[in-house]
Amino acid sequence: MHVVPRAHTTDIAGRHGDALKIRLAAPPVDGAANEELVRFLAERLAVPRSAVTIAAGLTGRRKTVKISGVETADALRTLEAENL
Repeated sequence: MHVVPRAHTTDIAGRHGDALKIRLAAPPVDGAANEELVRFLAERLAVPRSAVTIAAGLTGRRKTVKISGVETADALRTLEAENL
């Protein structure tokens, strides 16, 4: 994932190289952007927030996210379909 904090709304913005680009309507302060990313992904993938964890990149724009109970290909397909 490549995240862009302080966007007008939280939404998927397409691809950024090999990563999915997500705009977040939260500032990168006190973990607010990370919380917004977890909330957004859980909502879009219909999983509990506890199933979504940021495995790497807590302080950067490039993040590795683990989602329990969802295959990577299925998650990407669902998220990219929302972008159409």
